[in-house]
Amino acid sequence: MAELTFITEAERIYSQDASGNIIAEITFPVKEGIATIDHTFVDESLRGQGIASKLVKAAVDKILADGNKIAATCSYAVTWFERHDEYQTVDTGSSVACKVSGRH
Repeated sequence: MAELTFITEAERIYSQDASGNIIAEITFPVKEGIATIDHTFVDESLRGQGIASKLVKAAVDKILADGNKIAATCSYAVTWFERHDEYQTVDTGSSVACKVSGRH
């Protein structure tokens, strides 16, 4: 499979298929200097290829480049940070739960 192209927005990174459907996405709303990764989605056809990890890394790079701190409520992202202790996250006191969107 060809490498996915990620589209970066202020609080979201995603990829689309040729028809414009979202096939991979991570969201990280920013509030008071803390970007909270609250949702990670990878289409079933792409799972098992490390795409979710690439999304989290891309989000981390953007969050830090923007001068924000990182928090995570998405269960995938929480686990990712446990495996990548070189990154510091902020405990916001929020429960671990992805944003409800019907796709995760």
